[in-house]
Amino acid sequence: MSEQMPNIDFGIVMTSGPDTPKRLASPFFLAAAAAAEERSVVVYFTGLGTLLLQKGVAETVFPKEGGKSLAGFMDLAQKNGAQFVLCATSMDLHDLKPEDMVPGIPAMSVAAALPYLEAAKKLLSF
Repeated sequence: MSEQMPNIDFGIVMTSGPDTPKRLASPFFLAAAAAAEERSVVVYFTGLGTLLLQKGVAETVFPKEGGKSLAGFMDLAQKNGAQFVLCATSMDLHDLKPEDMVPGIPAMSVAAALPYLEAAKKLLSF
């Protein structure tokens, strides 16, 4: 994320992880829809949500039995323009290193992320 504070329409704090698959489609569907409407969306993965960005995990989580994997929902949100950010502290908590994570997603400490979350016009938590 840039040094200048961006205009964020929706901040989504993702604390739910792979152990609650039925909770996981909605935040990414909302992020995809908002981004498609040219709204600025940032999804901050913290707590168990951090595990969703571990390589290979999203492909194995299915919000609906027989449906598409969580990776499909996440990919659509990113393709529509939603930005993903990892919580560096949660990575440490789960003993994850940058090479364990999906590439290209920045990691921020909680202190660094707070100004962005505070700047969001709407803040949602899942």
